[in-house]
Amino acid sequence: MAKHSKRLRSAYENVDVETPYDLDAAIKLIKDNASAKFDETVEVALNLGVDPRHADQMVRGVVALPHGTGKQVRVAVFAKGDKASEAEAAGADIVGADNLMENIQKGQIDFDRCIATPDMMAVVGRLGKILGPRGLMPNPKLGTVTFDVAQAVRAAKAGQVEFRVEKAGIIHGGVGKVSFTNDALADNIRTFVDAIVKAKPSGAKGTYLKNASLSSTMGPGLKLNVSSGIV
Repeated sequence: MAKHSKRLRSAYENVDVETPYDLDAAIKLIKDNASAKFDETVEVALNLGVDPRHADQMVRGVVALPHGTGKQVRVAVFAKGDKASEAEAAGADIVGADNLMENIQKGQIDFDRCIATPDMMAVVGRLGKILGPRGLMPNPKLGTVTFDVAQAVRAAKAGQVEFRVEKAGIIHGGVGKVSFTNDALADNIRTFVDAIVKAKPSGAKGTYLKNASLSSTMGPGLKLNVSSGIV
């Protein structure tokens, strides 16, 4: 059995990990038990009744959180000419073309989101084995392959979150910081969960949203009461 730190053991003493909590109560407990010296990230995890090995049960998309994530998002953009200038003006941290590809091939991946104009996908395609496993490959379905690079950059910087179900049917995402107000966290969580619910694939049968939990970076995980409805 894994050993927990003294701080985490103390946090577990204040919660019941077996009892599902309503969202507002769970947020309060998460914030009350966040004792790290840094601003911990609040994360929600959802267990879905899907098998992502089947194409018609894949759950993937993007959602803009109303209060952002509280995280500084570094954005890289593959673009040339005027589109490169638009990306820079919108706040992109890294803009390039072949030079950016070469840097990534050397292992220089100091960004959190990657955007590309459609005409650059021949270059970006060579990086599939590097960017794909990291969830950084631009995708037109996620709005990260577009000629409107300025809007894509602004959306990423404002707190747009990508989500994708994992092999075990789990989706998780950062939905804010413990320094956020309770109401802001609740808004973000409900928006995130609502996006997952609306993304229910055609092949999903039976119960779709099976379980949910809430946690902070260094704190205990709490079950959420999905029967009473999170959204």
